[in-house]
Order: sequence, then structure tokens, then C-alpha cells
Amino acid sequence: MKNHQLKIRKLLTGFGVFSLLLGLSNNDAYSRYLSKNHSLINKKSSAFDNLSSNSFRKNFEFTYLVDNSREANSESDANVLISEIVIKGWEDHPEGRKLELAAYDSMSIKPGSIVNNKILKQDLDSIYASGWFSGVKFKAEDGALGVKLIVKIVPNPILKQITIQPSNTIITQKLVNNIFDKYYGSTLNLNELQDGISLIKKWYEDRGYSLARIAGPERISDNGSIQLNVDEGIVSKIQIRFIGIDEKVRKGKTKEWVIRRELKTNSGVVFNRKTLERDIKRLYATSLFNDIKVSLKPDDQNSKRVIITLDISEQRTGSLTGGVGFSNSAGIFAQLGFKESNTFGRAWSTDLNFNFGNYSTTYNFSLYDPWIKGDKYRTSFKTNIFLSRDYPQEFSSNNNGRLFAVNDKDSNISDSFSSIVLENVGGGFTFLRPLNGGDPFRETPWRISTGMNFKKVSMIDSVGNKKPYATKKPTTANVSEIICIGYSPKDGSCPSENTLISIVAGGVFNKLNNNVNPSSGSLLRFGSEQFLPIGDNAPTFNRLRAAYSYFIPVRLINLTKECKSNDSINDECFQTIGFQFKTGTVFGELPPYEAFCMGGSSSVRGWGSCELSVSKSFAEISAEYRVPLWRMISGSLFVDAGSDLGTQKDVPGKPGKLLNKAGSGFSLGGGIGIKTPLGPLRLDIASQDLSGNTRYTLGVGWKF
Repeated sequence: MKNHQLKIRKLLTGFGVFSLLLGLSNNDAYSRYLSKNHSLINKKSSAFDNLSSNSFRKNFEFTYLVDNSREANSESDANVLISEIVIKGWEDHPEGRKLELAAYDSMSIKPGSIVNNKILKQDLDSIYASGWFSGVKFKAEDGALGVKLIVKIVPNPILKQITIQPSNTIITQKLVNNIFDKYYGSTLNLNELQDGISLIKKWYEDRGYSLARIAGPERISDNGSIQLNVDEGIVSKIQIRFIGIDEKVRKGKTKEWVIRRELKTNSGVVFNRKTLERDIKRLYATSLFNDIKVSLKPDDQNSKRVIITLDISEQRTGSLTGGVGFSNSAGIFAQLGFKESNTFGRAWSTDLNFNFGNYSTTYNFSLYDPWIKGDKYRTSFKTNIFLSRDYPQEFSSNNNGRLFAVNDKDSNISDSFSSIVLENVGGGFTFLRPLNGGDPFRETPWRISTGMNFKKVSMIDSVGNKKPYATKKPTTANVSEIICIGYSPKDGSCPSENTLISIVAGGVFNKLNNNVNPSSGSLLRFGSEQFLPIGDNAPTFNRLRAAYSYFIPVRLINLTKECKSNDSINDECFQTIGFQFKTGTVFGELPPYEAFCMGGSSSVRGWGSCELSVSKSFAEISAEYRVPLWRMISGSLFVDAGSDLGTQKDVPGKPGKLLNKAGSGFSLGGGIGIKTPLGPLRLDIASQDLSGNTRYTLGVGWKF
């Protein structure tokens, strides 16, 4: 009997040690649970530490069944039979019965279970892990059939509201309420709270706010109100440094405001990774910089703010170019040019070009400002002045001869076969603006432009003699076979000089996926040019133009690696079918040299430049299939068609009719191109109707 009482005493003593160990591990269990949900806790806040050390610790009353003797401690890992489990602390809670069941279901211990320290610790962790309770305490009492385990729980309050601080965060209180609305009015569950906070974090991350941190709750009040602190990551300042080839900081050529105006990221705004990436992309698009390195560091004055440093390497922006080439409009030509794309460090692009060709000689100076300083609409400006001597293709034909310049309507044997030359002296300016609503960083497909052009046109021959008339037979023509090259006033005269001053307005709607090598999307261009009766012998007329292109991505022939891959996007396999429609018309009396020309590499390709018609109105349509063939080589099949709409006869002097230009026609053909940064270097072969006559054209870039 004495031995039997000793065994019971040892058993109860062992359970007393359980109480001691569990009492000591209550805080540890809750701390472990919180550590698994560390995003609820601000690392800089001691809120949960206070809760753990104050609120919960006072609820943990340790009950010793027997004295802690050495004999008892030696039996601390003994197994104990649990005869009954009683859960207390839920009685006064509005959802008490649910919480009682939640605590019971979290436990592996059931009546009849044999338990030890390890099992009790696991169940303590499980109850905390359910998320419903802010405190748990085990207490054991001796019963008739074994040990009765009393579980004292402290339920979380009913969740009433969750607020965010500060109140001016990017995420709104309304959105936070939408996330937690389904939890309001029920017992706060820390797991559900964690899930909601994770949704807030994901909301920030998906929108590029990669520095945003959610801290809290600082405290869980008895009335069910929780406050979350949001540290969004404010940009303190942006430092700009210019780096040389030796990686050392140096003085840069580019004005700092030229760089800063391209940055939507600025001091005082919330850091956004996606916004900064677009900023860097815009800086690269200026073509002023070789390399841009970005680094972030905390602000010493405010650890919640970040300093962005841009280390920028400038590239050489001046270039001298020269060469010999061929084009259908200029024939064989030589070119010399100087370009500076960062004039005065203001990102101005200046060009000085000299072009000498079979049909044209041009001297041109231009200046382009991509963004007028201080303009929130991102308005750009360009201007140019030029001097040129052109051999206009309106007055020549490869198959039907050409018109020659004469000085009057009296044709005689002394007249020479002089070429028609137009000497142009003038210039112009244009303002261009995207329709961005005053947001310079807003991407919009719409762009409008307006400006003025002015030029003085002199009708001369190749040696500079003034000859305003033209005829096919300079030595034998009668009066009816001689036309005026330029504008003829109502008095019937034919001045040797015309003054053309015009106001230009236009628009572009661009939805192409790639401006150089499009494979999907559309492009609309339209414009009007009104010529004003200002100056001597100034014609008055209005010229309207419009063009629309549309591209459909296809996968008909898959020869390259990109086209064979099912994972590649269409930008990598630029196989497409494109369509273009162009039209134009003129209202008023225009000089013949201002008429519309059809034929050439950018028109109906079976005819040479201006070989198809010289008209007052026109319409063209093209369809083209483009396909990558091998690496940088691509091929195309196309059909072009155009018509003068019966308006060659409406052009003063009817030069197109005099030279028997067809007026309308179509071409079937194909081509091959080699990829370059400016577009493919393209060689096309095209037919003239189905006559069997073909023509080769060479150009850079697609026709449309």
C-alpha cells in the first residue's frame, strides 16, 4: 500500500513538473507563433513584446500539484493519463461556443490519452497556431479516474475595424476595408489578419512599390480595433553623377535639368520600381548616354526614406558622316553631314547636310528641340533653313521623254534643250505635342503638330538662266504646246519666281508595336497645308493628305528559331500581313511642281519616281506579307495599286498628260531585306501591271 501511494505521488509530481514547464513555455509558444508571422510585427516596435511580457504573462498562473523534489524531477518525463478535458474562458465571449470547439479541435489530447511534456507543448503550439487566442494556460487537477486537464483560453476580441497610418497612403482605407470586410463582426483570427496583410503587400508589390513595408498591429485593443502602420518608402532625393571611362566622377556635358525632366521619380514621392524603370528607359531613348547605373541607400537623416543615385556615362554625340548612294528620286548622290545631338548640353539636335545628286542638290541646316524647357505638355520644336536645286520628276518620263525649259512662248531654232531646274530657298518651323493632358509621362497614341513653311521658288535652267516655261519641243513647239512651270496668276502671266507661305497642321495616331519593324497594330496620319496669298506671285490652295496602315500578325512560314518556338512573342517573329491606304487632294490653283506624284519605292513600286501620274488627287492601296527567312534576312511579297482619280487633266499645264503618264496601275512583286537599326536595307522587284516590264528599287526601311 505504501509503495502504491508512492507511485501515485511520483506520477502527480511528474505532472507538476509539466505545469512548471508549460507555464514557462506559454510565452515561448506564443512567441514562436508570432515569429512565424513576422510580417505582422514591426521590427522596430516592441508592441508584441509588451503583449507577450505583460498581457499574457499575468494570465499564466502556475499550479504545482506536489513539491519539486529531486525525486519528482527525475520523473518529469513520465506519462500521465488524461481522464477529462475542460476548456474555460470562452463563456462571456459572443462566439464562445465556436472558440471552445476551435480550442478542442486544435488539440491532439483527448480523454483517455497518455501524455507527456512533448505532447502538451505541441498542443499548446497548436492552439496558438489556430489564431483565435491571445492567451492559453494548462492546469491539471487530480480526478477519480486520472488527471483532469483544464485549458484556460483568452479569446481574441470581435474585430470591429482595421485602420492604416498614416492616413495619406497610396492604398486607401476603402480598399483595406474591402480586404477585411468579410472578417468584421467576427472573432479576430491572426491567421486571417496575416492573409489580409499579405494581400496589402501584394497590392503594393504588383504596382511596383517594392520598398513598402506593413508594420503592426501595434496593439489589439479589447474593442476590436487594429491599427496597421504602412511605411511606403519615400524618395528623399535623387543624386546625379557623371562617370567617365575610368569610373571616376567628372563634370558632365548634359544639363542636369535635361535628365531630371525625364524622371517621374522625384523627391517626396513613393518609390516605385516600375516607374524608375520607365524613367531609365526614357533616358536611354534620348541617345545621350551609354550606361546608367542605379543604386539605393537609406537617408541618414530619416531611415524611412531612400536616396537614389544615378551614375551616368555620357556617349559622344557629335558625328561627321559622308558617303555615296543611290535613290530613285535623287539618282546617284554624294552626301556630307555633321550632326550634334546634344548641342549646348540641352539635348538639341543640330544637323548640317550637303547633298549632291543627279536630280537634286541640297544644303540644309536643321535644329530639333525634343522637349521645350518647362513645358508640361512635352512640346517639341524643330526648324530648318535650306537651299536646293532640284530637277523635278513631274516634268520627265523614262519612256516618253521630258519637258525642257524655255524662257517664253516663242519657240525657235535658237532655243536650247535646257533641263528644268527649281531653285528653292526657304525654311520652316513646327511644334509637335502629344495629347497627354499635361502629364509629360503619360503614354498616348495621339500626337498633333502645327507650324509654317516658307520658300521662294525660281524656275531656271541648269546654268541659272530664268526660264519659267516648258515644252517637249523647245525649237518647234507652237504656243499650245508650251506650259507654265510655276504658278500662273489670273492675268495669264508666268512669273519666273513664286512665293509659297503655308500653315501646316496634322495629327498621328500610332498603335504600332514597333515603329521600325511593325508586326501588329495600326497607324493613322493626316494633315492639311494651307498656302496663303502673301508675297509676290503667291498661289492660294489647300493640300490634304491621309494614310492608314494596319498589321495582322501571322505564322504562315516558320523558318527561323523565333518563329518555330511556340513560346516566342510576335515581336521576335515579326511575320505579318500589312495593309496601307493613302489618299490626297488639292483645293485651289496649285503650281504643277506641287502636284501629287505616284510611282517609286514609297508608292506603286513597278514605276519609277513620279512615273505613274502627276495629279491633283490620288489614291493608293498596298498589301504586303513579310516573313523572317534566316537570321537578319527577311523576305516580302506585295501588291501595290494606285489611281489619279482622273485628275491629271486638272493640274495646270497637264504635264502628266503631255508625257503620257498612265495615271493608274498596279504592281506585283517581292523583295528581300537585311536588318539594320533604321529598318531593313531593302531590294524590291515589281511588275508594271502584267505587261512583263519590271523595275528594281533599293531603299532603307519598309514602304509602310
